[in-house]
Amino acid sequence: MPAEPDVPCVQCAAGLNDTHSLTPDRRVRMLAGFFIVLQRLLPARLIGRLVYAIARSRNRLLKNALINTFVRIYPVDVGEADAAVPGGYDSFNAFFTRGLRPGARPPDPDPAALLCPADGLIQQIGSLRDSQILQVKGIDYDVSRLLGGDSDADRYRGGSFATIYLAPWNYHRVHMPAGGRVRRMRHVAGQLWSVNATTAARVPGLFARNERLVCHCEADWGSFVVVLVGAFNVGSISTAWAGEVLPRRGPAVTDWDYDIAGNEPRLARGELLGQFNLGSTVIVLLPAGRVSWQAGLVAGSPVRACASIGLLAQHAGRK
Repeated sequence: MPAEPDVPCVQCAAGLNDTHSLTPDRRVRMLAGFFIVLQRLLPARLIGRLVYAIARSRNRLLKNALINTFVRIYPVDVGEADAAVPGGYDSFNAFFTRGLRPGARPPDPDPAALLCPADGLIQQIGSLRDSQILQVKGIDYDVSRLLGGDSDADRYRGGSFATIYLAPWNYHRVHMPAGGRVRRMRHVAGQLWSVNATTAARVPGLFARNERLVCHCEADWGSFVVVLVGAFNVGSISTAWAGEVLPRRGPAVTDWDYDIAGNEPRLARGELLGQFNLGSTVIVLLPAGRVSWQAGLVAGSPVRACASIGLLAQHAGRK
């Protein structure tokens, strides 16, 4: 595959080549540049392993302190949690990947509705320009790179996509946007950049650079893909059928072909697909003509898992 354009050099990213006076806007840009530089310098894998271990500590004083501090800093809706906070969780990770009380995320009752896979913010939504997915204004990346060079990428040329950012305080379980079976799963090794708006605006091909898990699904109306993108401090990604898949050591690409194995997971619409440890991003891809996005959904729109984000053209010919 052709190499992605690199991120700006340290001096350029940090704005150190500019001698103009520091206006408020300039300060914001410089801080953003320093944030990018910092990510280049920090040992993301080592930090991820430390976070992984600390988040799973069952030491009552430590895990309660972590949970209480987190709830004070971030706007977590503890009223939705499936257990008492902090006492109902035996580790910070158990709290972070918490379930919700029954009925908190009922699937939209319209069978033609494509469900939102996660709580968060729409980072981008729309149609691919041939094979290009919009990351932010002025930055596109290739669907084939996102899928790790998978031959199925051609199915999604000119198709539809939605990129959803999960902030640290969001509910971090991912749900099936439509009922169907998981045909294949691919782990693509990569980097661990932060996936927030600051980084997305400055790192070309961000979601095709980061470590990710690609789930190829099949509904009765056709195919779709759900991509779970790793990020800085994301200690693990799990799926409902395979358990913890990341962190993982091994080849650049690892495939699980459930079609061949004959034991493909089948999930109902709105059923649990997987979960993140710490914030990250979910991307949904559909072939052209499969979905009409809900009016008013734009970059920055808040969304909730299992609510409708579009209407499926279920009677269109299969692709």
